[in-house]
Amino acid sequence: MAVESIGRINSDSAALRQNAVGIEDFLQIFLTQLTFQDPLEPVDNREFIAQLAQFSSLETATRTNDNIEGLLDVQSVSQSVGLIGKTVQVDNGDGFAIGKVTTISFNNGNPLLTLQTEDDTPITGISPSQITVVRE
Repeated sequence: MAVESIGRINSDSAALRQNAVGIEDFLQIFLTQLTFQDPLEPVDNREFIAQLAQFSSLETATRTNDNIEGLLDVQSVSQSVGLIGKTVQVDNGDGFAIGKVTTISFNNGNPLLTLQTEDDTPITGISPSQITVVRE
């Protein structure tokens, strides 16, 4: 899930994941290597253990990455809740708007803010990444 936080620059995380080698890719390469090895000259035990260690490292890194993404999601929600009652400036595409954060809703796990401007006009669906300034 993409993390929305204050002042965050959105990047295309799908493109980053597409270029990364995943566990399935590693296993496919590993099994192909074992399938086509020469029976008279099998893979050296040290090489085999090194490849298993690499697989274990990849699995650990994947789990760590998933945990960090979960922590970032929690931090994003916490950061958004902390904005309730604060006056913020947002870039809403048509320029800048200033208003007080009144409510937070969630769409697919992403926080969306509602602002009340000085002339009592509500602005809904503001992503935390659109916030440029936070005031008291």
